[in-house]
Amino acid sequence: MGKAINIQLTSEEKAKLESTLRSSTAPVRDVLRSRIVLLAAAGHSNQKIAVQLGVHRHSVALWRQRFARQRLKGLEEKPRRGRKRLYEADAVETIVDTTLSTKPPNATHWSTRTLAARVGTSHSTVQRIWSAHQIKPHLLRTFKLSQDPHFTGKLRDVVGLYLDPPEHALVLSVDEKSGIQALDRTQPGLPLKKGRCGTRTHDYKRHATTTLFAALDVLEGEVIGSCMKRHRHQEFLKFLQLIDRRTPAELDLHLIVDNYATHKHAKVKEWLAKHPRFHFHFIPTSSSWLNAVERFFAELTEKRLRRGVFRSVLDLIQAIDAYLEEQNQDPKPFLWTKTADEIPDKLASVYVINV
Repeated sequence: MGKAINIQLTSEEKAKLESTLRSSTAPVRDVLRSRIVLLAAAGHSNQKIAVQLGVHRHSVALWRQRFARQRLKGLEEKPRRGRKRLYEADAVETIVDTTLSTKPPNATHWSTRTLAARVGTSHSTVQRIWSAHQIKPHLLRTFKLSQDPHFTGKLRDVVGLYLDPPEHALVLSVDEKSGIQALDRTQPGLPLKKGRCGTRTHDYKRHATTTLFAALDVLEGEVIGSCMKRHRHQEFLKFLQLIDRRTPAELDLHLIVDNYATHKHAKVKEWLAKHPRFHFHFIPTSSSWLNAVERFFAELTEKRLRRGVFRSVLDLIQAIDAYLEEQNQDPKPFLWTKTADEIPDKLASVYVINV
């Protein structure tokens, strides 16, 4: 298999291809070919483009080669014999506009079949047009943008700790996972076996809850953790005292925390004043993704809690403690790669809101 042809676009060519993508009247084939060339120019392999667009690798290679030889002219449809295409540009425009600007009377979004019945075509035609224009009415993403007026300053502060931690200090990502429920099933499930997945009842018995306080050493990957009954400043102070005992006394401690009221309580501030080696760094509001310990909480939930069966809160706490002990036997450092200058651009591309 030969190496894919390298594609370099002029500013005029890139503008023309992107204009085709934005057009609601462009034929599906032109949209697909433009997308192939743009992805090829971005350095993607034929196989990766084929998987992303749901086409055969040979088709990607064909349009890459034609563009390399003939540029934009090579993407034009050549005259041919045979049956005419099944739908015209006005049909494409109708389907795209109806999908984006209207809703069915008895649902929140269109399906291929309900829209096909509305515009008088086949559901496979709707599917092809949606695919070509990357329209996915069945998908919905949730988001919450930070409204913190000091977002940039806090972002640079925290990212700076990740990328360039201070000498003679530990950087700890600290948070609480509250309300962890000890859930027991009403009947024993069937175990995993060949030809059958494991099973469990849909209903459960709810026992008490616990709160896990955790501090992730971002450089070493070790986690200091403690389960407590409640989630108040009193428990947080006990956890700070635990951190104080479990870390070398000669090192400064830089704690990355969120804006929960417990972390800013007057008693906590009073304690910090008496322990000058502790330094708090607050992440921006609504930016939990910036707190590294959230990754640990996600792994704990996926690997140990979600499918666990706990007959009491004591069983739950023992399971969490065992997970912490095993993780700390082979810790993995937390690696942050994005700079503070790159993140705002990334967020802008993810959270684009069309008014």
